[in-house]
Amino acid sequence: ARTSRRSPEAATLDAASFVAPVQPHLPRMIRLAARLGPRGAHDDVVQEALLRAWRHRGRYDARRGTFAAWLAAIVGNEARRAAGRQRPVREIRAAPGTPPRDNGIAIEAALRELPPRQRLAVDCRYFAGLTTAETAAVMGCSEGTVKSTLSEARQRLRRALETEA
Repeated sequence: ARTSRRSPEAATLDAASFVAPVQPHLPRMIRLAARLGPRGAHDDVVQEALLRAWRHRGRYDARRGTFAAWLAAIVGNEARRAAGRQRPVREIRAAPGTPPRDNGIAIEAALRELPPRQRLAVDCRYFAGLTTAETAAVMGCSEGTVKSTLSEARQRLRRALETEA
């Protein structure tokens, strides 16, 4: 027989009791939402994620990962939903003979060229500051997969930035 993944203790939490464990994770949730969601929509993404976490608080299962990883996965899902609802922005390419870009712009451009899964891993791990386990929760994969995905992304970024220089 399969055991329930629901946490009866979490389901009975009142709002004040729910805020305490969530509050230390808010800065990382905001950084993750800013990296994965539409530009300028990070507050909305985090708000939606917190609402979803509150509604589904009884589903948190500590045996499957940390509370921080559970929250990060919810933020990642909400950010992807929000990004999917946004109309695509057309990128303006530089005209031939334009002076070289500064490093910050070159890095952002190189990040945009990464495959979506690699970009997600980089955003979670390096920009949002999530642990490997939390990144795995957001990506829905194992920690080993996160590590290999990050390694491939670093190699791609290194090649892209060397050609840029």
